[in-house]
Amino acid sequence: MIQTPRLTPKKKEILNSMQIYDGMDILMNYPFRYETVETKPFELWQKDDKVVFEGKIASSLKTVRYQRNKSVTRFSVVTDYDVYEISLFNRPWLKSIPIGNTVTIFGKYEGKQRVTAIQMNEVPLEQQLGIHPVYHLKDGLTQKYYMDLVKQSWMLNRDEIDDFVPSEFIDKYKLMTRKMALYLLHFPKYMQEVQQAIRTMKYEEFLRFQIVMQARRKSNQSVQIGSAKQFDESKIWQLCDALPFTLTNDQKKAIQDILADLSSEVVMYRMVQGDVGCGKTMVAMLGMYANVLAGYQAAFMAPTEILAKQHAKNLHKLFDATGVRIGVLYSSLSAKEKNDVYTKLANGEIDILVGTHALFQQNVVFKKLGMIVTDEQQRFGVQQRQNLASKGDKVDVLMMSATPIPRTLATALYGDMDVSTILEVPKGKKEIITKLVKENSLRSFKDELEQLMDEGNQVYIVCAAIEKNEEFDARNVVELHANLSKAWEGKYKVGLVHGKLKSEEKDEIMNQFLNKEFHVLVTTTVVEVGVDVKDANVMIIYDAHRFGLSQLHQLRGRVGRSSQQGYCYLLTNSKEQSSLERLNVLVKYSNGFDISQYDLKLRGPGDLLGYRQSGIPSFVLGNIIDDHRILIQSKEDAVHILNHIELYPSIQKYLIENSKKYSNYFD
Repeated sequence: MIQTPRLTPKKKEILNSMQIYDGMDILMNYPFRYETVETKPFELWQKDDKVVFEGKIASSLKTVRYQRNKSVTRFSVVTDYDVYEISLFNRPWLKSIPIGNTVTIFGKYEGKQRVTAIQMNEVPLEQQLGIHPVYHLKDGLTQKYYMDLVKQSWMLNRDEIDDFVPSEFIDKYKLMTRKMALYLLHFPKYMQEVQQAIRTMKYEEFLRFQIVMQARRKSNQSVQIGSAKQFDESKIWQLCDALPFTLTNDQKKAIQDILADLSSEVVMYRMVQGDVGCGKTMVAMLGMYANVLAGYQAAFMAPTEILAKQHAKNLHKLFDATGVRIGVLYSSLSAKEKNDVYTKLANGEIDILVGTHALFQQNVVFKKLGMIVTDEQQRFGVQQRQNLASKGDKVDVLMMSATPIPRTLATALYGDMDVSTILEVPKGKKEIITKLVKENSLRSFKDELEQLMDEGNQVYIVCAAIEKNEEFDARNVVELHANLSKAWEGKYKVGLVHGKLKSEEKDEIMNQFLNKEFHVLVTTTVVEVGVDVKDANVMIIYDAHRFGLSQLHQLRGRVGRSSQQGYCYLLTNSKEQSSLERLNVLVKYSNGFDISQYDLKLRGPGDLLGYRQSGIPSFVLGNIIDDHRILIQSKEDAVHILNHIELYPSIQKYLIENSKKYSNYFD
């Protein structure tokens, strides 16, 4: 029975807001860093050293106030060796400590027996030496108060702490028991003990996650048994041979993976991941062709209306001679047009329906839905995919992601689905030349830009804001469009598109850009996922430091879509070294896998892929990049445990109790 220390209503409210509800939660809120308090002999002190020492108050405390709300308290302290002058800033409330009392000073040595104190207390120095945990806390809680709660929680619950990790794996990997690891995380004597405890708890975290992931996968495979789809595979490869380009080996392998899934009795749950422009969509289209040949309908979800139209257009082109019937559905269609789609779909007169969120509507009824494909999978929530899949019986699911991560990592993380990875870039595709411009202006490359436009290249210019906003210091599309239209009047035409425009307006402007009615399109990130404009070979991004690396790479992928050379200019007036270093990653790397690996390390999987949509929960101690070996090993161990679950009754109990724990992360 888990017990909790006594709490005032106010403290309880603060802890609850931190998702801490009982004594075990208090112990599971790990320190985020440790401070080591150690002394240094006085004779070795150098100017600017951080110092800690004990001494007796040798003069009264005198506080002087200056400026507004600022003060300095000065006094002297005597040690066995010397007298030190102490300055303590902004502690006017400090009560006078009697001369002769012993105090401990933490501070910076300024030289000439002067110390600027950061902290002062009357706790004996000996009691403060060693390693001290520091916790992430909210206002209203102090480190000392929380440490007291940890001590009480440990005393109340230490006999309730059982191992989750089976003893054979504790022995195999030389881990600690859970009880010992928790104790050393909160009450360490040496940092080596902390590192060993962290390694133990990382493995436990990953194993808990993988147990649930693999159990769901096992459950899905046992439940989702349907009839294998029958189709003539040679027709798919004949269509591939008729394409005006040659598929890469990775594309062919991904197609084979999908065909094997469709023809097996286990329902497909696969992700195709690959860089921008690697040909994922073509792979998905050929997979849908196999599904249609087997006598089923397919749904193709696109994140935007304009992309849905482009996919529909490409499907018509691909299946022109095959007799495959394509439909498209989006919100701006007239009621008559929508009803026509509903009727044909229900009658089986549409083989592949492409659409946006409109596909989720109740009116959308398939005669025989067999497969759904989602483009840019993290843009659709789990529930939405589930709703669409429920329109058929045991529907095969294929997801596409342009935020690629290393294959072994993807397989471990997306543990309840299969992953196909496309690494190769289609032949003839040139690497985009990326330049970092350390000012928020076009002036340094204006002549170069105009020459590119004179050669027939079109230009995207992306801004972070739509209109001027005093609280958000960034170039905005409305102002920039007006300025460029004036500067290039009579020479180049400048279009404008952003998220506040109606869907029809956005489509109209994009079509005008596609038809070369504009040389330049000033836009927000609405073009991040958009139509392929053959002559759009220049991308300019203002305030580039305000965007994530993967988003910048996605925007860069909008240009150079044909065999022509693409250019990307990253504009920033940021002087922060970390921002410039981050942007230089894009200059250095053109491969999305390299960039997303760096981004994952920088921001974590949740920010990059979206927790709920991607299936990745936030790990407290584990880092999926730095600790990928532990993650992958934990997956293998989880599979072994589940295959022999009768030998692990405690894990069997955990699965039953936590069957819904990760329900938001999976279909």
